[in-house]
Amino acid sequence: MDAGGPGPAPTERGETGGVRTALAGLTTRGRSFLAAGVAAAICAYVLGQSDLLRVGLLLSVLPLVCATVLYRTRYQVAGSRRLSPGRVPAGSEARVHLRVGNVSRLPTGLLMLQDRVPYVLGPRPRFVLDRVEPGGHREVSYRVRSDLRGRYPLGPLQLRLTDPFGMCELTRSFSTYDDLTVIPRVEPLPPVRLSGEAKGYGEGRMRSLALAGDDDVIPRGYRYGDDLRRVHWRSTARHGELMVRREEQPQRARCTVLLDTRRPAFEGAGPDSAFEWAVSGAASVLVHMLERGFSIRLLTDTGDSVPGEGADGFAAVSQGTNETAGLMMDTLAVIGHSDGTGLSRAYDVLRGGNDGLLVAFFGDLDEEQAAVAARMRQRGGGAVAFVLDSRTWRREPADAPGPSDGGGERLRLLREAGWTAVSVPRGAGLEELWRLADRERTGLTAMNGGEGGW
Repeated sequence: MDAGGPGPAPTERGETGGVRTALAGLTTRGRSFLAAGVAAAICAYVLGQSDLLRVGLLLSVLPLVCATVLYRTRYQVAGSRRLSPGRVPAGSEARVHLRVGNVSRLPTGLLMLQDRVPYVLGPRPRFVLDRVEPGGHREVSYRVRSDLRGRYPLGPLQLRLTDPFGMCELTRSFSTYDDLTVIPRVEPLPPVRLSGEAKGYGEGRMRSLALAGDDDVIPRGYRYGDDLRRVHWRSTARHGELMVRREEQPQRARCTVLLDTRRPAFEGAGPDSAFEWAVSGAASVLVHMLERGFSIRLLTDTGDSVPGEGADGFAAVSQGTNETAGLMMDTLAVIGHSDGTGLSRAYDVLRGGNDGLLVAFFGDLDEEQAAVAARMRQRGGGAVAFVLDSRTWRREPADAPGPSDGGGERLRLLREAGWTAVSVPRGAGLEELWRLADRERTGLTAMNGGEGGW
């Protein structure tokens, strides 16, 4: 939100600074008039022509008078900016609404309104506002769009004041600005059966007893239909009425989304790069799992987790879905490559965690890092890995020399450790790969003779 008056105000530098500011605002027309007037005055002095001297004085004085009057004009103008929406997916448009109001008792002259916008959002918007009456306002709007995620500052808002003759222009700026957050693209995913639901909310819902001693039980009053075997006699004697042990509490299913951000694991840049695909994929899975009622944690190869609240860094149960999703989307909007070369920090976080679903987006894996990733698989939870096929992302021919085999050896290592591993070629859609991973998980489960899932 911008607010303030762009009109000039007295400064400690006195009139000298004011004169310099006014003269610096002379336009090409004003400077031409001033130069012509000085030249005419010199010619009049040399030739002794008094009429030419009067013309020269008129040409010289006009731009100076316009600059002085414009500088002395004190407009009280308030401005505001509103983003709709303030958080927009990459490739989508947002609209910026500007409102300029005249809060002084004098009407304004011609105003040129300009807002500072990063070049990735489009051209810098400029508007010409006619005379604004006292107490009146004008509203304008423009659109911005970016294919690159990030957080971009908008502002500060600038006003250019000009005189009726176009001799002088002065620029006044507001002091504040707003941020537009461009988040990764989110692709809707089809519902599939996930092993994490066996211990959370879903068809396979299970409940666990509270881990408390007999003296720590939180009782409640007896209700019709309660099992008498759940009566807590000590609390009943204390309160003088039947008290039963509290009901078993459902455990919310957990899901960790691991995003590999190592710089050596990805090549290329831009909206169609492999890293941007991985970031968009992680965002899609996060939103999908939040909508299904999972407690979510976003983990990177550096070992940092988002939102970092609650047990083991998972989003607290009390946090709303929109708040959690917004926090993670804001993080993914500005996330970049890490300087690390390994996945050991992420492994240290995962190896001591509780059971739950693990969805990982890996870049290029060498044998050492593939072995580390294989050990991340927890016995009590499902795990699915999307491994980018570096050869196709580099657009190398199939017969190009090199050790790359489309990641087949790394995929085999992950699958032997219990992962559902899927190769990600260039141009693949996450929805298609999500279904493919479900089919591979189903086939593996049938071969092992169990239900399982991921």
